[in-house]
Amino acid sequence: MKDGVRIAVVGTGAIAQLTHIPVLSKLRGASLVALCDNDGAKARALADRFGVPDVFTDFEELLDSDELDAVIIATPNHLHEPHVLSALRQKLHVLCERPLALSPRGVERCIAAAQRADRVLAVGHNHRFRADVQALDQFIRNAELGQVTSIRAGSLQVRRNADGWRNRRAESGGGVFLEQGFPLLDLALWLADQPAPVRVSANMRRGRGAGAVEDAMQVFLECENGLVLIMDLTWEHVGDEDRWWFEVHATRGSARLSPLRVTKELNGRAVDVSPSGAASRESPFLQSYRAEIAHFLAMIRGEVTYEAPAEQVQVQRIVDAIYKAADDGKEIRF
Repeated sequence: MKDGVRIAVVGTGAIAQLTHIPVLSKLRGASLVALCDNDGAKARALADRFGVPDVFTDFEELLDSDELDAVIIATPNHLHEPHVLSALRQKLHVLCERPLALSPRGVERCIAAAQRADRVLAVGHNHRFRADVQALDQFIRNAELGQVTSIRAGSLQVRRNADGWRNRRAESGGGVFLEQGFPLLDLALWLADQPAPVRVSANMRRGRGAGAVEDAMQVFLECENGLVLIMDLTWEHVGDEDRWWFEVHATRGSARLSPLRVTKELNGRAVDVSPSGAASRESPFLQSYRAEIAHFLAMIRGEVTYEAPAEQVQVQRIVDAIYKAADDGKEIRF
């Protein structure tokens, strides 16, 4: 790895085009050596644009290459688990876009395979790596805001006439909740130190047909430590712009993201203690992916401690319970 960790990006859709490929093309310590996509023309155009040496249309052929140390999996959701398992069998390090698999058992299989292969397996929860989230995490971990009592989050996306695998349940595993709610759920649980779930209820609006996905979801989740998580999601919002929010409420303070604002109770008064310099010219979206990939590389090189993504098993169990609660119209207790 003297010239950097040699990485291939598998799947060259929107997320790879916006983040993985441009970040890797400029990131020190990494060498983007190949792109893989069943649309060879698209992959070749991207390779030419970013100076990537090789293009593959067959995933197994890519894995047979001796010029690889790691792969980033950015394929449709239903392919994550088989692609991760195949890459680990070839002794490659893996960063997989969320979700790691479409079932708790699938997540367990991936983690076990990484352990057998003695390779790094990371999941693309980029929100954890946002600069504003890292600053908020310090407030919470240092107990400066007291006990976190509730987190309220949501994403309202303006209606778009989009088609593709995200609208087919067999390939995506779900609709707006899996696309927008899953990362919010993971972020909330991560900031709250992974509390055990107690009960969940959910309401869902889904299109007709066995393969349809939900276009709206509301979730109420209660956890063992008293934390309550409330989420509101839709990608059928009738409005002039998208909305995204993430608010933390605690016994001695509160906070919200985008932009980061932190309020703390001091001498009986609410005082703005937002850290200066939290804002950046770079968007939190791109900055988070840059930090996420840098951390992945640091784990591969042994510069930071590798921790297997074991918490994703519990997160996926909660996801399954949310969908069951919405389907059945009943509260689910864990």
